[in-house]
Amino acid sequence: MNELVQAAAEARKNAYAPYSNYPVGAAARSADGRIWSGANVENVAFSPSICAERAAIAKMVNDGARELSEVAVVTRDGGTPCGVCLQVMLEFAPNPADVKVLCADENGEVKEYALAALLPHGFKTQLEPRT
Repeated sequence: MNELVQAAAEARKNAYAPYSNYPVGAAARSADGRIWSGANVENVAFSPSICAERAAIAKMVNDGARELSEVAVVTRDGGTPCGVCLQVMLEFAPNPADVKVLCADENGEVKEYALAALLPHGFKTQLEPRT
C-alpha cells in the first residue's frame, strides 16, 4: 500500500465519529516530502466537527509547511473529500492540477484524482497571502 494511504489508514483508527459512524483518516504530504495525518473529530453540534483532511493540513501548516503535493483519504467506501476540505487543499496548492488526491476504501482500493478535477472552480484570490 502507498505510504501516504497507509498513514491515512492508521490515522483513521483514531477517528471520533459517534454520530455519523463514518470514520475518516487522511494524510497530507508537503512539497518537501514530510507527511502529516489526521482523523475526523465529530461533535454533537455538527459545525464544530473537523474533517480528517483539514486536521492533517492544519498540522502541516502548524509545522511551517505551506505547499501541498498530495493528500490521501481513507474511508469505508473510498469517498472523496467534501467541498470545504477541497477548498482548504486549494489554499495550499500552487498548481491544483499537480496536487494528487488519493481516495482509498477500507479494502485498500485506491482511486487517484487531481485536485483541479475534484474542485474545478474553487475560489482562488489573485492576492498573495500574508505570512
